[in-house]
Amino acid sequence: MSGAAVIGFFRTGLGTLPPVRIEGRRTYLRPPRLRDWRPWVALRGDSRSFLTPWEPTWPEDALSRAAYLRRLRRQIYEWRQDEGYGFLIFERDSRQLVGGIGFSNVRRGVAQSASIGYWIGERFARQGLMTDATAAAVAFGFNQLGLHRIEAACLPHNEASQKLLLRLGFTREGQARAYLKIDGDWRDHLLFGLVDTEFHPGP
Repeated sequence: MSGAAVIGFFRTGLGTLPPVRIEGRRTYLRPPRLRDWRPWVALRGDSRSFLTPWEPTWPEDALSRAAYLRRLRRQIYEWRQDEGYGFLIFERDSRQLVGGIGFSNVRRGVAQSASIGYWIGERFARQGLMTDATAAAVAFGFNQLGLHRIEAACLPHNEASQKLLLRLGFTREGQARAYLKIDGDWRDHLLFGLVDTEFHPGP
């Protein structure tokens, strides 16, 4: 489904996200649904200490149904406005939820760019699943959303994320001081970028 088709989907008046499915070799990605709340809460809850050092401070009700609904409504709005595209990641064989990935700050016009961010549950980390899912998402961004450039940022001590980005062809382009507020503090971030002509997904 192209970016134009995704936006057109909402003109039907449906209150859900489009039936997009992105295929990786070991994973598949699709937009979140209301029924994903319980597995999402279970995975995030089990991985809380693993995830919080890399994410904005969790609100007190982070794992509540109300918080999930707020997140879902926000993602529907972003899809409708062509501002962002969020997905959940599932392991293909087991169909288990393993994480999430998405594009934010979509910029059209002369930029045609977006930022990519991702997370994975602790028990699924270091198995190559996030690399597979990110490669699939990047291909979707270039081929279906028509992006020319995809950007990413990670903490300087997040070696796993840096290795993932470099493995997919991203180039480290610099460092931004006090770039994002992570786990309650403004943190420096390393900045990475990838343009469509540089992306060569594996077989």
